[in-house]
Amino acid sequence: MFSHCELVLLILALTLDRQVHTVIGGKEAVPHSRPYMVILERKKGNDRKTCDGFLLNEEFVLTAAHCKAESYKVWLGVDNVHNQNGVKHVSVEQAFPHENYSQLTYLNNIMLLQLSSKVKFNKNVKGIALADEGDSPPNSCLVSGWGKTSDANEYGSDVLMEVNVTLVDDEQCAERNWYCSVGETGPGQGDSGSPLVCEDGKAYGVVSFKIKLNKTDDQPIYVFTKIPDYRSWIISMIEHHGKKHSNLCTLY
Repeated sequence: MFSHCELVLLILALTLDRQVHTVIGGKEAVPHSRPYMVILERKKGNDRKTCDGFLLNEEFVLTAAHCKAESYKVWLGVDNVHNQNGVKHVSVEQAFPHENYSQLTYLNNIMLLQLSSKVKFNKNVKGIALADEGDSPPNSCLVSGWGKTSDANEYGSDVLMEVNVTLVDDEQCAERNWYCSVGETGPGQGDSGSPLVCEDGKAYGVVSFKIKLNKTDDQPIYVFTKIPDYRSWIISMIEHHGKKHSNLCTLY
């Protein structure tokens, strides 16, 4: 899908813009229909920004490694950000970005966050199962998030939005442990770390970045870190760092 020249432009663009930019062209999600979704409030010095993430079990959240910060607060059970009824705020005890994450190329752009206390599941707060190693997603999948609803908007959405994306079969994406989609609709700013969820209800990818090459007829390319290729790493990290009796049923 990408020529050599396009890949050079892609890497150059990543060095200039390191934040994925939202659910563009999507629709409002049914309230609390995605109970695994979390807002990740992150702090670097005096700078406060947000990413998205998703709950795996009572103790761990998965997100993108480029969302790394000095400290975090996770919002669980959110639909409308202005309605804090039933929303739980939990700090992060430890962050585990992948040891081979590259800020230059966004390879291995995946990170686990261990919450400071275990959360109790309810109808609005639940984990999501991960795709198994070797699983192949159907072409049509879904991304949700609170990011901008258009590139012209200054702020993200108040309510959770979702959009369908169609994955493309591309050798160069596969070689980089990515899924890719192309089109005018997809994730964009504020949706970094959101899950790519397919028809079987499993999370197959993590929203990594979006790029539009310098051609007037080119559509944006959306890239997702491929969860099946990191499943062993995720399970190993949870088993090693998780507190005793951590419920891993959503992973197995």
